[in-house]
Amino acid sequence: MTERRGRVICDLTISADGYSAGLDQTEERPFGADGGDGWGDKLHAWMFETAEENRAEVDQLGAAKAFIMGRNMFGPVRGAWDRKWDGWWGDDPPFHAPVFVLTHHAREPQPMDGGTTYHFVIDGIESALAQARAVAGDGEITVAGGATTVNQYLAAGLIDELRLHIVPLTLGAGTRLFEGVPPLKLEQVTSRAASLVTHVTYRVLS
Repeated sequence: MTERRGRVICDLTISADGYSAGLDQTEERPFGADGGDGWGDKLHAWMFETAEENRAEVDQLGAAKAFIMGRNMFGPVRGAWDRKWDGWWGDDPPFHAPVFVLTHHAREPQPMDGGTTYHFVIDGIESALAQARAVAGDGEITVAGGATTVNQYLAAGLIDELRLHIVPLTLGAGTRLFEGVPPLKLEQVTSRAASLVTHVTYRVLS
């Protein structure tokens, strides 16, 4: 009997020139310079300023049964975990599921309110995916970012579907989707334009 496996999804907001974050990322500006005043204002305005217009996509962001993210997405702490940091999202993060954080430094799992537990994975992207599959069963797994982490999974052939939210601005530099990824064959599944963003879903064929 073939084991059922849920799809592995990338769900990422990018600029029109493909960047998920600009230069000069800081604790105050985790997405770097995007022309706004802080927290990725312009890049992620579609999620907050026009949330109702994009309700289906916002709801879909949290629908996975497990999440994977890079340490840079989890927070600004580098090196050993010598400073308490439990993510950008406060005591009740929006994931409500296990989150596997890629890192080179071991750390005990961190339970949060609302069903989120951060697990810190030191042995690579395939280990993180295996652990995510173990808890997700046949549910979807989302590789949430940033782009560097997504690129590693794309290069390894481990992403089934790309859900991209393309914002009509250019950043010119920063962390870019598809950087260092071999050529891919994509099939467009859906496309929907909204006032501040265009949502495009691609199936990764090869």
